[in-house]
Amino acid sequence: MKFGQLPLAEAEGAILAHSLRLGNGALKKGRVLTREDLERLKAANIHQVMAARLEACDVSEDESANFIAERLRGEGTRKGAAFTGRCNLFATETGLLEVDAAAVDAVNGADEAMTVATLSNRAVVTPKQMIATVKVIPFAVAKSRLDEVAALLADRTNVLRVAAFEGFRAGLVQTRLPGTREPLLDKTAGVIAQRIASVGGRLVEERRCVHTVAAVRASVAELLHAGAGMVLIVGASAIVDRRDVVPSAIVAAGGEIVHYGMPMDPGNLILIARRGKVPLLGLPGSARSPQYNGIDAILSSLAAGLEVDKAVITRLGVGGLLKETADRPLPRGAGDVTPSGPSPRVFALVLAAGRSRRMGRHNKLLLDVEGVPLVRKVASAAAASSCDGVMVVTGHEASRVAAALLSAGVETVYCQDYALGLSASLRTGIAALPQSCDAVVVCLGDMPNVTSADIDRLVAAYDPLQSRAVCVPTFRGKRGNPVLWDRRFFSELMDLKGDVGARHLIGEYAHLVCEVAMDDEGVLTDVDTPQALRSLEAGPK
Repeated sequence: MKFGQLPLAEAEGAILAHSLRLGNGALKKGRVLTREDLERLKAANIHQVMAARLEACDVSEDESANFIAERLRGEGTRKGAAFTGRCNLFATETGLLEVDAAAVDAVNGADEAMTVATLSNRAVVTPKQMIATVKVIPFAVAKSRLDEVAALLADRTNVLRVAAFEGFRAGLVQTRLPGTREPLLDKTAGVIAQRIASVGGRLVEERRCVHTVAAVRASVAELLHAGAGMVLIVGASAIVDRRDVVPSAIVAAGGEIVHYGMPMDPGNLILIARRGKVPLLGLPGSARSPQYNGIDAILSSLAAGLEVDKAVITRLGVGGLLKETADRPLPRGAGDVTPSGPSPRVFALVLAAGRSRRMGRHNKLLLDVEGVPLVRKVASAAAASSCDGVMVVTGHEASRVAAALLSAGVETVYCQDYALGLSASLRTGIAALPQSCDAVVVCLGDMPNVTSADIDRLVAAYDPLQSRAVCVPTFRGKRGNPVLWDRRFFSELMDLKGDVGARHLIGEYAHLVCEVAMDDEGVLTDVDTPQALRSLEAGPK
């Protein structure tokens, strides 16, 4: 890759290294300079630019990031679209992330141009949560470097994988000593049930008994006979030795002690045992608190079917001094899993309320396109994207449009004022989005050639902290639809009036706009007239 100052006469097709503000707008970093761009620069009395020009042996930043991410992803993960040299990986299951640290280190050590960052090994993750990001720092990487990465990872599969929580039935034993209060045992049972539910299990039976070896052994045996897939024991007194009451009772019930103690605090005094394939856990008094605990690390690993042996346990010391932080909000509700670094929640909004006036007597949204109604094709593309949900705004012939969307995996909302134009549909749709929505991709219901991959590229580009709060698709320099809007613009979108879109907002907030180049003209193609429909049916010329 060649990099440096280029005279305008040599800059066509080069990649702009730094954003340039012009009197009538700006050219942003990473833009491939066109002849028109160079004319604008010349008119602004700029005669050279800092730019990069790729050579035959170079692979662009997006292709390079995609190449590396593809070789890292494993079971229970998916790869997002690459943008500005970044390609993110996401979980598709609720479970534990397993990271081959040696493989990640090897990639990071191969060349300073290529970086990989992941969540911690055995972090609890949920579907659509970002688990790793690949970032290629320069505008391109030499193909030889990518070949080295491929060789490093050739024999490694599942560098990043999510071990899904398998679901299990658990039993609980609580012991009593003189003076033990029943309300304490009731509260403990509730906390333990929440812990189990948070990793996909269910507390199905409980036994309460005196704190003796015989009584605990009998209770454990009863729960095992009832089919418990895991047994947890909370003693009235902490386990202080392998020969104490709880471990002795486990051995008497036919169990085998795997490990006593753990280098995590709180949670030190845990006992881990098995009878056959069934885990038996002796829990310390800290298990009575809903706060995050070393117990949760062990419980989540077992719930994901992962090995928990002496080697695994002893490695927990680094990072094992626990304290409550903002990314571990507790107490947890049943079924909650505490995520690390959740990715933004982006929803798609499909506007499908119009009266199709230019199409004549037909409702264009119900016309057949490749064997399905046009509106269903649009909505299905949005549903297949990485968006967290899809809302379709209906209006004209709402019942027929809704019927065309049955089983498409989308929600609908009716716009009573649809006759007032596009702005009314937009207001209705924005108001119907959940409070958790961070951004929305506004799709037009008459653009059947917009693909899920197009939408994914917009989502991948979205980063308000990097001034990419409005993401606009382009094809050969021309702007199209759909457009992604950060939540900060929702109030202004709802203030629009008449049959107009939000194009003027894009101009007003040019410093927050990111243009996302697409591979085909689907983002420019709508079906407004019979002639447009015939052109669509005829296919590309």
